[in-house]
Parts: sequence; structure tokens; C-alpha cells
Amino acid sequence: MYRNRIIIAVMLFLLFAGWKSKENDNRTEFFPKVALKPTSIPEKQNVWVFFMAGQSNMAGRGKVEPKDTIPDPRILTINKNGDLILAKEPLHFYEPGMAGLDCGLSFGKELLKHIPDNIILLIIPTAVGGSSIYQWINDSNFRNVNLFSNFRGKVDIGKKFGTIKGILWHQGETDAGTNETIEKYDSQLRKLFYLFRNETGNESLPVFVGELGSYSINNENWQAINKKIKDYIETDPVAYIIQTSDLNHRGDGLHFDSEGLRRMGKRFAEKFIETQK
Repeated sequence: MYRNRIIIAVMLFLLFAGWKSKENDNRTEFFPKVALKPTSIPEKQNVWVFFMAGQSNMAGRGKVEPKDTIPDPRILTINKNGDLILAKEPLHFYEPGMAGLDCGLSFGKELLKHIPDNIILLIIPTAVGGSSIYQWINDSNFRNVNLFSNFRGKVDIGKKFGTIKGILWHQGETDAGTNETIEKYDSQLRKLFYLFRNETGNESLPVFVGELGSYSINNENWQAINKKIKDYIETDPVAYIIQTSDLNHRGDGLHFDSEGLRRMGKRFAEKFIETQK
């Protein structure tokens, strides 16, 4: 009987391992096989730099489809070595076992419709799934990334190649876990955005903040975080909120689906254009 249990356990393990492998293959089915470098380094005065920061819904957990890997020579990003490459999803590379579609490329493609033809976009990923705002403020090492030090290093890259124009921020699911972290979330945003702006050398740098979705089983807490975001935005003339209440999740009640991420990227771009007018 003991031997039979061992055999069943091994079979179940192999079945589970095979299922996880198939799931991972499906996740990465349309991931780009080759990274393309720009044919030339664009002139610095023509490059607008944006940072993506926060946790998993900014890092991206959506399904990458072929249309998300069609590059545009005017939209650049970086690889894990800090080299310039043409942007194809997924942009984030810190969590290779979980990487998926984020909102970066859709943001860039929408923005190109509204800006001068000579402008090149450089979109730099810094988000890490599961990270709390406290960990960002205190430069914690989370999932092998020192969160603020990593941001600082990416700011150096941004300054080298262009002009920093804004930060896209989406985070708060982790902080929705307790009443204590919810209560101080707006003051934590103030601290972090001060640090972001101080690091970039621009105290008026616009920050665009995405709401948490409206689909969580913990929705009351998520909406409490959204209320704190709105409270903070009212005190910061160069911070702007991105509405997400009509966006759907991918089936896990936690992460935006691919269509939601594309729409969110478009809304980040529309809000930026609105601020320029």
C-alpha cells in the first residue's frame, strides 16, 4: 500500500509539473525571440523618457499577443543590461517566471499619435510585483531588486539618453492588506513622489497614478486605497489619476487582463497629452 501511495504521489507531481510547464509555454507563446537595437542612437534633445513603477499590474501579467510585439522605431526601452532596444512586450524583465503584457507599449503607441514626428520615446521599466510602497521608500531588496536603487540607476540611463517627462505609477494592492497601511497610503505617496522627483532633479515632474481595479474580492479595501489616491492627488498639482473601474481582470481577481492593460496604457497617454495642453 505504501508503495502504491508513492507511485500515485509521483504521478500527481509529474502531472502537476507538466501542467505548469504547459501553462508557462502558453504564457510565453508569443514572447519575442529576438531583441532589436535601434539603427542609431537618437539625439538626446529628441528623446522623451518615461518610467513605469509600482507592482505587478504595472510590471504586467497580461497575455502577450502578436500585436504586442510589433515594434515601432520611435518607441525604445532597455534590456536587463541597460542597452537601448526597440520596445516589444513584455517590457519588464525582473521576474522572468511571471512576466507578461504591461501597459508600456500601448502607452507609447497612443502617445505617438499626439506628439511631434521627431520625438522618440524611451519607456523604462522599474516595477516589481508584490512590492509595497514602504519597500519603495526604504529601498528594500524585494525579489532580488533594490527597489529605489534600481529606480535611481534607471534615472541615470534616462538622463543619459533624453529628457525625463513623467512617471507612470500603479501600486497599492499589497498596501490594501491592512487598515494601518491603507490609512497612511496618501502620506506614503507624498514621501515616495518627493523622492522620485528629487532623484530626477525636477520637483514638478508629473506622476500619473492608476487606480486599483474594481474586481477584487477585497474590493472594499481596494476602494479605500483609491480614496487615498484621490485624497493625495488633490494636494499635488502635478499628479494625475487614471481611472480603471471599467477594466476587467484576467480571471484571478487580481491582475488586469490584456485588453484592460492596453486600455490603461492608452489612458496614461491621453492624460499626459491633456496635461500638455
